[in-house]
Amino acid sequence: MTTTLPLVLDAPRRTAPPRHLADLDPAERRAAVSDLGRPAYRAKQLSVHYFGRLTTDPAGMTDLPAADRGPLAEALLPDLLTPVRSVACDDGSTRKWLWRTFDGSLVESVLMRYPDRATVCISSQAGCGMACPFCATGQGGLKRNLSTGEIVEQVMVAAREMATTGERLSNVVFMGMGEPLANYKRVLAAFHRITDAAPDGLGLSQRSVTISTVGLVPAIRRLTAEGINATLAVSLHAPDDELRDTLVPVNSRWKVAEVLGAAWEYAERTGRRVSIEYAMIKNVNDQPWRADLLGRLLAGRLAHVNLIPLNPTPGSDWDASPKSVEREFVNRLRAAGVPTTVRDTRGREIDGACGQLAAAEV
Repeated sequence: MTTTLPLVLDAPRRTAPPRHLADLDPAERRAAVSDLGRPAYRAKQLSVHYFGRLTTDPAGMTDLPAADRGPLAEALLPDLLTPVRSVACDDGSTRKWLWRTFDGSLVESVLMRYPDRATVCISSQAGCGMACPFCATGQGGLKRNLSTGEIVEQVMVAAREMATTGERLSNVVFMGMGEPLANYKRVLAAFHRITDAAPDGLGLSQRSVTISTVGLVPAIRRLTAEGINATLAVSLHAPDDELRDTLVPVNSRWKVAEVLGAAWEYAERTGRRVSIEYAMIKNVNDQPWRADLLGRLLAGRLAHVNLIPLNPTPGSDWDASPKSVEREFVNRLRAAGVPTTVRDTRGREIDGACGQLAAAEV
């Protein structure tokens, strides 16, 4: 006698993050709710809860029919980021989260509280493909782009954290893992979710959002044409092509002059200063003549230099410039008329500072 065993099929493997309310613009949200057999106006109610009341718990959505709460939340407010670890330093004012996404990818975000503001540094990709050798994220390579919802949820987590003490999140910087302009469409959509007025979005000022790039010139020009008023930050790290080709490999495609030219176009349209990010690396890019060259490139432009003491990363032989060298670099830039500050190295103890995000589980 032959026994026929039932055919067992593996469940289909998800290849993309689950759809989330934050992935959708208001019209798409209404259509999604209608497709679920509910009145389209329920989409606005869901948006009020997510963006306005900072909640995804269907039990508290008492303005929705009890029979609709669970199905709508399950369909449009799925969990996107599973917490792996949360660590704090600076007397609790800096907190870093490590998240696991639907496919096991690991990403990090960092909340920094200051006396006058609260800033969250968010990731736009799992890993990074720019391969800058002094950056822990770049050393790990690119896994994938994050979805709009995965990007926005990092901001919402920080907003909820601030709300527990009756405070508000004020600033967002796209300076975590990844090159934001290499994930252009989703980053731009996330920007609008962060800045659109409630209940369509979180309602932060566009000017309180910073979008960083290593210098993807076509994307900078595309961003200029969008008509938005975010702060543009350019990770320059060297004023000369010979060194920048090594420190920022994408420079082999778009040279310093072209990158800065695109940045000045953005500054001219917005009237806003471009932030020039410059990691100070001992005996690599911190020579006085490089400070003078950088000063000549930026003099008279809408620009501000943000010097970053190099943060230690595993396996790197490079170190931060001595404070005396750093001070001379600052003085030479200021003598050229270029506004210059040195970035506060928040989160260094928890590998949460600039260039340290590597999404390590241990």
